[in-house]
Amino acid sequence: MSDSWQSELDQRIDGRFDQIVEIRRRLHMYPEVSGDERQTSLYLYQLLGDEGFFVRMGPDGRGVLADLPTDADPTGQGMIALRADIDALRIHDAKETEYRSQHDGVMHACGHDAHTAIVFGAICSLNDLQNAGRLPWNVRLRGIFQPAEETSTGALEMIGVGALDGVDAIVAAHMDPARRVGRIGLRSGVFTAASDLVQVNIVGRGGHAARPHEASDPIAAAAQLINALYLFIPRATDSQDSVVITIGQLIGGDNANVIPEEVTLRGTVRTLESDVRAETFDHIRRLASGIGQTTDTKIQVRFGENSNSINNDARLIDLLDRSGREVLGPQGIEQIPRPSMGSEDFALYVEKTPGAMFRLGCTSERAGGFPLHSPTFDIDEEALREGAKILARTVVYWSDPNSQFESS
Repeated sequence: MSDSWQSELDQRIDGRFDQIVEIRRRLHMYPEVSGDERQTSLYLYQLLGDEGFFVRMGPDGRGVLADLPTDADPTGQGMIALRADIDALRIHDAKETEYRSQHDGVMHACGHDAHTAIVFGAICSLNDLQNAGRLPWNVRLRGIFQPAEETSTGALEMIGVGALDGVDAIVAAHMDPARRVGRIGLRSGVFTAASDLVQVNIVGRGGHAARPHEASDPIAAAAQLINALYLFIPRATDSQDSVVITIGQLIGGDNANVIPEEVTLRGTVRTLESDVRAETFDHIRRLASGIGQTTDTKIQVRFGENSNSINNDARLIDLLDRSGREVLGPQGIEQIPRPSMGSEDFALYVEKTPGAMFRLGCTSERAGGFPLHSPTFDIDEEALREGAKILARTVVYWSDPNSQFESS
């Protein structure tokens, strides 16, 4: 096969690079948190419609599905989807850049603006080449621009409105500030942890701060429980298994001199194995029950809003490897030795169709280097160009009618 289409594809993406950067910066300046992504969605809907895609809004005007127009035989290889996420976090943007967030207390601190710009660049460049008759074969492609990834609800919402209807494979990229521009991280099999929200309600008996013996202090019970979770869950788990529990929110009390009636804790439980997940839930409940008895409080534990592990399809990882080597050279491919304890609701797509996610390096001397979910997170925007080229190539290789795709 001639490699002329690869060169033309790269030229198309290079020609759109200023637009790709502009889209990323606009989203970065005007972020919207999970559940409120309506202006972002409208902006993308209009852009993609102007590019000639068949576009549909997601539920409640949040999220966009964009299908590439094609005359491809529907009985052929099938359709592949590229997924991006569009929601931001409640974090104050502390950067001093021209594109820093204009919405106080909200920012794209996880790279979702970059994911969106990359997928936009990839699917539009493929559309350009397909319209010009310059691809080696037709591709059937859907762009999924998903809301509410950070709350692990958006993938399910988009699946509910048909995001995976007719889709036979799905691929996504994720920014990785631990890797430099020009590097990607690949891993077959288990890629991320399962993450479950844990909410603990502790009800005691309020009273005066000067007379704690007359009360049952839920704050004291909460402190004991947090310490017990952090200390005893690791000690009760096989050292070969991974468990991470983090309490990220503690709500309770209105006055400095009053013992409150109730305290609420919210956090996450992250595991890699289903049996470890179940055992951890049981252990949390037992610790809560014991502390409730010793502190004379009522403690209720609930789990919800879960995201399972991403299990990367080996065949799709091979295609990403091939695409990455062409774009970055063999030195740009790094194997990820073990799963991340982070989570992604991309897992919900992969449970229904073969899929794969890869890590895209975004750090250089110019920008980046700060961790995800930090107020100074940023990227070297050269990663946008590289990510778009890798995703676009992968779509074409997957669509090869002479290569039967077999998931694994």
